[in-house]
Amino acid sequence: MSGFYAMLSRMKYINRWGLMNNTRLENISEHSEQTAVLAHCLVMIHNKRFGGSLSPERAALLATFHDATEIITGDMPTPIKYANRDIRDSYREIEEKAAERLCAMLPEDFRAEYGAILRQDGENDEALRPFVKAADRFSALIKCIEEMRMGNDEFRPAKESIEASIHAMALPEAEVFAEEFLPAFSLPLDELSEKN
Repeated sequence: MSGFYAMLSRMKYINRWGLMNNTRLENISEHSEQTAVLAHCLVMIHNKRFGGSLSPERAALLATFHDATEIITGDMPTPIKYANRDIRDSYREIEEKAAERLCAMLPEDFRAEYGAILRQDGENDEALRPFVKAADRFSALIKCIEEMRMGNDEFRPAKESIEASIHAMALPEAEVFAEEFLPAFSLPLDELSEKN
């Protein structure tokens, strides 16, 4: 019996933004789904607008699993995770051990493929990592936008910081997404419906 998929289903119990006052809780399962959709889009932009030939499907897969280790580690708040190099490096080691633990729950013949997915080190995954990272940041930015739309100004500094980090990536595909798709996340439903 393998408990891997049952363990993955527990992603819905790990809430994000633990240090923030949220108007609506967000768990890593829904965050991962949104990150997968956004990573797929960013690679589509790369392929359609910049002549790339990467796999949007692989990007979506990597994004789906990008926070899976948090089932074991929990979601460490960003200000703590990146407070200094020692904490960041220690947390990376913990994430690697969590990935190994998850893989150990799989049948032997599944482990190599899922190990590569969890580590994002399969063939061509290095080229996809920036898109998954940008998608992860866009998902966080969208959360900030949603919270601010509900009058929660606590997310304003996070929004500004995340926007700056996206621009600092110097990823042309991210700039296209920010210009063409991101503004719609600020619209109410009626206006969003009218735009289409």
